[in-house]
Amino acid sequence: MMMWFWSQYLNSESDGSNPYASPLRAENLSGLPLATVITAQIDPLRSEGQAYAERLREAGSLFRATNYKGVTHEFVDTVAVVDKAKQAVKEAAAGLQSGFMGNSMLNDQQRRSYSGKG
Repeated sequence: MMMWFWSQYLNSESDGSNPYASPLRAENLSGLPLATVITAQIDPLRSEGQAYAERLREAGSLFRATNYKGVTHEFVDTVAVVDKAKQAVKEAAAGLQSGFMGNSMLNDQQRRSYSGKG
């Protein structure tokens, strides 16, 4: 099933080697804008999200990684009824807001919250 979704995402199979489609294939993840990595416990992409967070940590990039336990891949679609979905959407929105500010505009407290600790 994942192969079908992957084929819908790409224009051609060779696009899958492009780091913009597959960030884990990038040689260097340092110097990136801060990132928010949200995964679900029951998710076929969880291990890739966790591997991406680990690569960001190794590169010294600022990021926040959260794995939401007891939910599935599409859990954010249930924001009207699932508290963890509400929390994840708030986390994603805060991440975007901080990202639009840029790394250099973060205060010390914000920078600590993106130190790679979930």
